[in-house]
Amino acid sequence: MRLVHCVPLAPPAKPVAHKSGFGTTQSCPGITMSIWRFAEFLPETPAEARITLGEGGTPLVRSRRIGPSLGLDHLYFKLETTNPSGSYKDRFAAAAVASMLARGQKLCLATSSGNTGAALAAYCAAAGLPCFVAVVDGAARNKLRQMMAYGARIYSVRRFGLDAGVTTAVFERLARLAAARSAALHISAYRYSPLGMAGVETIAYELAAELKDGPDHVFCQAGGGGMVLAAARGFEQLRRLGLAGRPVAVECVQPEGNNTIAGPLRDGDSQAHPTTSTTKVSGLQVASVIDGDDVIRACRACGGTGHLVSDAAVFDAQARLAREEGIFSEPAGATSVAGAIAARKAGYLRSDATVVCCVTGIGFKDEASVERMIEAAECPTLDAPDDIDCLVPPL
Repeated sequence: MRLVHCVPLAPPAKPVAHKSGFGTTQSCPGITMSIWRFAEFLPETPAEARITLGEGGTPLVRSRRIGPSLGLDHLYFKLETTNPSGSYKDRFAAAAVASMLARGQKLCLATSSGNTGAALAAYCAAAGLPCFVAVVDGAARNKLRQMMAYGARIYSVRRFGLDAGVTTAVFERLARLAAARSAALHISAYRYSPLGMAGVETIAYELAAELKDGPDHVFCQAGGGGMVLAAARGFEQLRRLGLAGRPVAVECVQPEGNNTIAGPLRDGDSQAHPTTSTTKVSGLQVASVIDGDDVIRACRACGGTGHLVSDAAVFDAQARLAREEGIFSEPAGATSVAGAIAARKAGYLRSDATVVCCVTGIGFKDEASVERMIEAAECPTLDAPDDIDCLVPPL
């Protein structure tokens, strides 16, 4: 894929220069790291409502060890872990809270498996807005702590996120409550919060600018499918505007224990299927369909497909990212990498393909997974400085 009249970013985190102003600071003067440098591609928002904590502009790094071990010459990781609250959901929250400020809305209602709630809590705190979050049953404790640290009011509903019927009922109840209270309801899905999801599309704009010829495949994890759909729509937007050439295959990766979208997409079905979620990968426990049908259509249109991976494969990818690449990711963030590894081993990816895996959340988000990863490690206390020598092996 090729951007018209585009000067490559150097380094990648800086704004792209383009004759039309695409991605330049002209869109939001004084801001170099923000989704608002792409304001011309986002829903119209008054300048005074464009809240930012410096989201976006995340690093794109080339794999040093995992890619070469697979025979992939051009494997990259998009490090969404570096966003202000530690996940790509800050792109969503910036656009969502900005839409509230533009409309004069004073109350934020939300649902979250963790990262959406943390991001919304942060941006609502910055905007001085109260935030109430319904969290899924079994959400990672560190994510709940983060929401509460920002001042959000949180509560859990039994079986929410695990059971499709309960999950849908929570969404519907909150929609009615938001309407009755003139509140904004933000669920990170196009079905419920398209204005917020437009912020996530900026991932595609950055990738198109950062890679000279564009990526061939972009692997994204999916719970409800919003990120996958955002990436696909972002790349398609560039094509419609004549800023990109060939399509980018956006790949949908899900744990086997939450197979609502990836399996149906891979198997040729036209609709996603609700399920009972059994995966232990926190953040991807979304039993209802949500954006699933649109994800299937969008991925098929751009040449992508669905990839199912085991929880064990996800945890292994998380450990490999840390120990082979120096990237500290939560399990959900490593799911895209597990999908790319499986796809390469199955012969789906060419060795010369340019492949990007979106690493969506930092490792501190899920304490239990870190404990699992380091369970065999230890930190001994030595009696004397002289004892250090026996711990450090000779080269």
